[in-house]
Amino acid sequence: MSNDVTTTEMVIIDLVASSKADATRQLAERLVAAGRVTNIEGYLEAVAKREEHFPTGIEGGIAIPHAQSDFVTTPSVAVATSSTGVDFGAEDGPSNLIFLIAAPASGGSEHLEILGTLAYKVMDEDFRNALLAEKNPAEIAATITREVQK
Repeated sequence: MSNDVTTTEMVIIDLVASSKADATRQLAERLVAAGRVTNIEGYLEAVAKREEHFPTGIEGGIAIPHAQSDFVTTPSVAVATSSTGVDFGAEDGPSNLIFLIAAPASGGSEHLEILGTLAYKVMDEDFRNALLAEKNPAEIAATITREVQK
């Protein structure tokens, strides 16, 4: 198994989701398939609890839902692009670029480092636009891994 934070199988191009819960579930299913999450319901419960406290949609069409959970085996980021967008509570509207961060409960501050790095990088409009325009999941995975695992 790769130790990269994101792999090709954890990327969804042109996600179609009816809600943030649907979008999060589709991404979490990728994490389960990749062997990064052992119990999808338990992990999604942790994500939903986090989402209750503060919406994870941020300005610029970005959402970064995240949670630490005992059901996460390896720090990971599942990524989706969505031409229609999904409402994650951002003030400026739906999110077209979604990063689901999964971190082991025992991982300390690792997920905060990933979150901080991603949040910083996606403020760069060129970076966001390049990810949104990319149609090759392998390229998106490589870009995210390169930026987060420095």
